[in-house]
Amino acid sequence: MSPQTSSSRNKTITLTDEEINLYSSRSIMLRESAFRDDVSNKTISDDLFNAAKYLPDAFVDLLIADPPYNMTKTFGSSKFKKSTLDEYREYTELWLDAIQHTLKKTASLYVCCDWYSSMVIGDVLNKRFRVQNRITWQREKGRGSRTNWKNSCEDIWFATVGDSYTFNPDNVKLRRKVLAPYKDDGVPKDWTQTEDGKFRDTYASNFWDDISVPFWSMPENTPHPTQKPEKLIAKLILASSNKNDFVFDPFMGSGTVPVTAKKLSRRYLGIEREKVYCAVAEKRIELAQSDKRIQGYENGIFWERNTLNNKAAERNTK
Repeated sequence: MSPQTSSSRNKTITLTDEEINLYSSRSIMLRESAFRDDVSNKTISDDLFNAAKYLPDAFVDLLIADPPYNMTKTFGSSKFKKSTLDEYREYTELWLDAIQHTLKKTASLYVCCDWYSSMVIGDVLNKRFRVQNRITWQREKGRGSRTNWKNSCEDIWFATVGDSYTFNPDNVKLRRKVLAPYKDDGVPKDWTQTEDGKFRDTYASNFWDDISVPFWSMPENTPHPTQKPEKLIAKLILASSNKNDFVFDPFMGSGTVPVTAKKLSRRYLGIEREKVYCAVAEKRIELAQSDKRIQGYENGIFWERNTLNNKAAERNTK
């Protein structure tokens, strides 16, 4: 995995072989039953099904899972092959069986999927938990097709173990620019005048079109083929957990969930079987110690895409 030197603007996190060995050595492996403190703020380098049996019971406040979608895709040295829906259902049941014991009675869980896998994920979750909603987010990337609609959205199923769970809607409001502000007796109605312009803070819906998929000029970008944006994960963490709660990602990939949890003062655990992705995750966790910024999230508010980037320009035109 050689460093990218094609452009000075390319901020993709890449590691040398020496760095991969260094950072991956910070991950742990479990070979006996562990307590919560043993796995707090750790990444586990192992296959989920090997590691899960050693995890403690009922320690997770929030589960965020991004399992392989039902499509053929290469992840590091391993390859996930597309299967039938019945086979994918069986796979989903197996990994949920493995980690369900880790969830508190008040835990929430989010499971990411594409439109095709969504039919299975929603049904499996509904038989085990209380499904609360389905989020659809627009990722824009995707190749066009002459025989079908371009696939540019993904789903995230939101479920809870029971009827008592954490949900903080005020923590995930979206700030939108007001183009045609309305006043009532000269007073702004449902919008606020700030030094950066006129804005309205709205409650988040279950359709998100303010997310940018990580790309090469973003510091959070990695070579992982299905990396999720930190802004996306931050919304889930802020809505469904509190500070010092425990966030668990059983399919860690390049570490977006642990990194974002760390930035937002939550405890975390991630499991990933690919050594190179464990290394990238640990590198990102190290960087998060000094840089807690999340693109599109500032001063406790999520900004509509492009709005935050244009603040300074708007201020200069006044």
